[in-house]
Amino acid sequence: MSSSPTYDLFSLEGRVALVTGGSRGIGRMIATGLLKAGCQRVYISARKAEACDATAAALREQGFDCVSLPADVSTVEGAQHLARAIAEREGRLDILVNNAGAAWGAPFDEFPESGWDKVVDLNLKAPFFLTQALHGPLMRAAELRPAKVINIASIDGISVNPLETYSYAASKAGLIHMTKRMALRLIENNIVVNAIAPGAFASEMNRVARDHADEVAARVPAGRVGVDEDMAGAAIYLASRAGDYVVGTTLVVDGGVTHSRG
Repeated sequence: MSSSPTYDLFSLEGRVALVTGGSRGIGRMIATGLLKAGCQRVYISARKAEACDATAAALREQGFDCVSLPADVSTVEGAQHLARAIAEREGRLDILVNNAGAAWGAPFDEFPESGWDKVVDLNLKAPFFLTQALHGPLMRAAELRPAKVINIASIDGISVNPLETYSYAASKAGLIHMTKRMALRLIENNIVVNAIAPGAFASEMNRVARDHADEVAARVPAGRVGVDEDMAGAAIYLASRAGDYVVGTTLVVDGGVTHSRG
């Protein structure tokens, strides 16, 4: 059966992608979605090698080409190391998903400097320097069609939640603004940069949504927490031909929470 024009619009056939923080949670949802949408190969990276290897193996068992490249991208050296590992294996990189992230919560009077450094280094600095390190492979992909960079932000960078997660909220707000600035520069190279701001998705980072889904769902206008397909669909849209003319935008995927806060 021939594919329809609509299906082709969202197809990722033949593309090569890298998803940081791809071993679990939102990163795994996106990596799986990209593979199901036709990506030729998806590399996943995470700081914990065992978890990264296990996720890649599980996806390979499903018939997908998923490769584990453990790395700590919170440092410039780590980002450059990961970029070299990609360059050794691929002539181009079509899709980069900057998803690796961290959170820290503490009362205002007790919030430590380490809680700023860890979170800002991974959530804000790493997406910039990893994209910079992969500029060459992204530009080579862009010779064929627009290459894509997707930064994973958060609705906490758009509206304020009740938790004292100062560095997390600031880093995600900064990432949303940095996405706009990067997008204006990199579109010159046919590299399209956008962001996704997830709401409540069950994950290790959002244990409340994972362990108390019904309670969280009661505060979501859509009446539920996000599921894998919700996140995969957003990433596929931005990564595919369908998202080629969307530049510097943050796509909110939260069931309406951002509009209901306050």
